Amino acid sequence: MSLYLCVDCGGSKTSAVVSDISGNIVGRASGGPSNIAYLTIDSFIETIRATVGDALKTCTSPASVDTVALPPPAGLEFVAVWFGISGADSPSIIESVVNPLSTLLGVPKGPRLSVANDAHLLAAPIRMHEDVISAVTVIGGTGSIVVSFKEKEDGELEELGRVGGWGWILGDEGGGYSIGREAVRQVLIEQDKHSVMKSPPPEGPLRTLLKNYFGIKDVMEVLTEVYVPDPIPSTVVNSDRGAHKYMSREKRLSSLSPSVFAAAFEDKDPLALKVLCICAKDLAEQISIVVGDASEEAPRLVKASESVICFGGSVVGLEVYRNMVLDELVAKGHVFKHVEFVDDCAAVGAAGLRLKFKD
Repeated sequence: MSLYLCVDCGGSKTSAVVSDISGNIVGRASGGPSNIAYLTIDSFIETIRATVGDALKTCTSPASVDTVALPPPAGLEFVAVWFGISGADSPSIIESVVNPLSTLLGVPKGPRLSVANDAHLLAAPIRMHEDVISAVTVIGGTGSIVVSFKEKEDGELEELGRVGGWGWILGDEGGGYSIGREAVRQVLIEQDKHSVMKSPPPEGPLRTLLKNYFGIKDVMEVLTEVYVPDPIPSTVVNSDRGAHKYMSREKRLSSLSPSVFAAAFEDKDPLALKVLCICAKDLAEQISIVVGDASEEAPRLVKASESVICFGGSVVGLEVYRNMVLDELVAKGHVFKHVEFVDDCAAVGAAGLRLKFKD
């Protein structure tokens, strides 16, 4: 069986999709996080081993109960493989995983083993629209990154510009982490403003959810909860302690984002809505850096009117938030020819591989 494998390696999970020569998805699996910036090479490879091995279970005849060992056995060889890896932001990082992946999957280094940042997987819709010459991909999940592309005459994608992807300490504007962080900041800013007023700040839905989430009575106690060091992996869970204490510091804040959306759109909390407006504007600012009229000084800018913008990730997967970002872009004069949300990058990537290598 000739198989095509695409793996989307993200900060929250790993998605692997296997398709056959006819384009049918014959295997898929999800695994743990695989942002290469946060893992050792060995840990990254083990995550890939488990996830791809699980995806191959349904490719055997009969289907396997156990994870398929890698490299794949005879009859399950990969014709081509495409990895989109969160955190793979430099040639040296990509080079560090190419050889281990080649050995693991039995695919030699070269054109049939493609390894790039996960934003590359999102650019596939450029081939769906004949009236565009470029694509801008926007990942907004736990973190964020913006990458622009053009399609070359040979059908290959050329990366033009890149913004963000710096990780939670330095960046991730507009992603889940920044939404959680901004929510805490806005509640604290409101607390500070009322320190010189007669009345305390209003006990709105966002303020209440923060106190409940962190298990605190006074808002200022949130600082202690946010800055508690990351847990030691061997720590025994104590049910009397808040669940957030067993999360990494990044996860403590990014896990807040669903509640911020609920407070904004279900409870109609103006402070929560303000948080989302700030974050949507920040993400639009990131996108605006790669968009505009090309010039001698900036020849790699792309026109929104000649481009498709491709969103991917859990946060921008929410249409209401995606529209907030698009509204900010329109206000800046950037109206894209087409807007796409890709909710299954690994499947889109596997289909693209088949089209590229089917001959």
